[in-house]
Amino acid sequence: MEVKAQLNNLRLAPRKVRAVTNLIKGKNVTEALGQLEHFVRRPVNSLKKLLNSAIANAENNFNMVKDNLYIKKLIVDEGIKLKRFRAKGFGRAAAIQKKTSHIWIVLDERTPGLRREKTAKAKPPKASLAQGGKEITEEVVKETGFSETKKPEIKRELGKKSNVLGNLGRKIFQRKSI
Repeated sequence: MEVKAQLNNLRLAPRKVRAVTNLIKGKNVTEALGQLEHFVRRPVNSLKKLLNSAIANAENNFNMVKDNLYIKKLIVDEGIKLKRFRAKGFGRAAAIQKKTSHIWIVLDERTPGLRREKTAKAKPPKASLAQGGKEITEEVVKETGFSETKKPEIKRELGKKSNVLGNLGRKIFQRKSI
């Protein structure tokens, strides 16, 4: 099953992006991430983000295994061109095109049908004294990992600022300027 992800209007020229994408076409996803990790070019960070997004789509939406995925297609097309002008001699202006790229990535499975097993999520205990359930104690919370009220454990003192110089900083910066 194919998994797709795309990146539109990347502010890099398609020629420069293609130089990097040609390295990882057809490779396993883990190999491609390793290649991108050690390659020093500007499109690398955007391609890593796009590849990680496609992997997340495969894992979360289709329960695919990351190690079974490979890059089936990697297409880089031209996006819109931002037109700017630069001053030249004798009062003339030269046009500058700031090129953008559209990138499409398609992942596929090496061995079709290999899926990740769904894990059962732990449900919080629903016990109430009126229904005859157990009273929620610290032991029950430790066993299940859930508590009835979720409060932050860190308490912060509000309204107190510890300043070494006291109010000296406030006096200096609140003076009227002449």
